[in-house]
Amino acid sequence: MKTEGRNAVLELLKSGRQIEKILMEKNPQGSLSRIFAEARRAGVRVQFADSKALDRLSETGRHQGVIAFAADYEYCDLEDIIDAKGEAGGFVILCDGIEDVHNLGAIIRVAECAGADGVVIPSVKSASVTETVVRISAGAANHIKVAKVPSLNAAVEKLKNSGYWLYALEADGQSIYSADLSGNVGLVIGGEDSGVKRLTREKCDGVLSLPLLGKVNSLNASVALGIAAYEVVRCRLKH
Repeated sequence: MKTEGRNAVLELLKSGRQIEKILMEKNPQGSLSRIFAEARRAGVRVQFADSKALDRLSETGRHQGVIAFAADYEYCDLEDIIDAKGEAGGFVILCDGIEDVHNLGAIIRVAECAGADGVVIPSVKSASVTETVVRISAGAANHIKVAKVPSLNAAVEKLKNSGYWLYALEADGQSIYSADLSGNVGLVIGGEDSGVKRLTREKCDGVLSLPLLGKVNSLNASVALGIAAYEVVRCRLKH
């Protein structure tokens, strides 16, 4: 899998994942020189090329002078995320029908920054972790567990049986600001067009909403998750 862009490649190096090689512009300067030093320290092979060669290999058109070649992204098991919970409790993000790679990348970035233990995505009708997702996540995808599961509803049931409270984020639920989000919490975010699916919503312990006070009646999925995730953070900091 290719990882493109300076921040994404630097985070990939920090993650300790196996990297086959890094292709970089000649005479690296600035943050490229830092990437070169980190690669040398990690024993990763670095090859130099001109910008035209990088342009030909780039799939995003935003390589910023560096492309890393690593093994395919390694998903974890849901049990690994459950086992990762700390003293404050477990915190899991579940994606229901997030098919846009930019949204998935942004959601993974939010989850990692908010201290979530992991992100759960279904194996069908969902974006997967690609090089674009890694880049949009600013490399966060290399630092957080992502589980790809056959059934999101089965994952909800397993989390509930493991002591988690699951909440769907939808427009017609209880205000998130009146909910106690301490302990083991899972937030389910749906696709922008379809939202959380009916059966998944029914399996959750509750539905939480964000107040919409303007004329637009919806938020981008990753923005909505960001607000909700940091409400979980706020509740945890109080305890």
